[in-house]
Amino acid sequence: MKVIGITGGVGCGKTSILTYIKEHCACRIIYSDELAKQMHVRGGVLYEPLIDLLGTKILREDLEIDRAKMAAKIFADPDLLAKVNALVHPAVTREILAQIAQAEKRGEIDFFFVEAALLIENGFDKICDELWYIYANESVRRKRLKESRGYSDQKIDEILRGQLSEQEFREVCDEVIDNSNSPEESFRQVDRLLAKKRPDQAPGI
Repeated sequence: MKVIGITGGVGCGKTSILTYIKEHCACRIIYSDELAKQMHVRGGVLYEPLIDLLGTKILREDLEIDRAKMAAKIFADPDLLAKVNALVHPAVTREILAQIAQAEKRGEIDFFFVEAALLIENGFDKICDELWYIYANESVRRKRLKESRGYSDQKIDEILRGQLSEQEFREVCDEVIDNSNSPEESFRQVDRLLAKKRPDQAPGI
């Protein structure tokens, strides 16, 4: 089983690529942001530590963490943001490692994909066998973000400034999928990669 990290800038189309991958190979996919959200809910491993750090004012009436309130509080205080990251990132990494170990033990899949926009920055690259960079040129990304999320040019500019450059992604990633054009063209690239990386004999056979 290969563990593959999937990364790329906002608007590059990681979700569409991973949706196609899920339908065309024996795999497990973890979305790191979604995993972190699950760990924030009441009873999750991050729930109590975050309340201890940030206080009860971040809670909604139903006692779940209000993510908007939490974000407003931590992004206004760099030191607090660093403390939250020091809680969240190791916990998410431990959970991903546990799920990788479980999948390896079962031996039922060929690939285990870990998706994260900040995969490199958060150190998830260290737990992957290789990294795939989903690329799309800036004009395509801007168009997608305006159409799908209603972002303004100013908001897009702010987001792009905070992310790794294309060169930085390419320097650390093992494979690149150009998702700038038609879905069919992107999917052909995915097919070639899956064929090249797939084990000669699937686990468990």
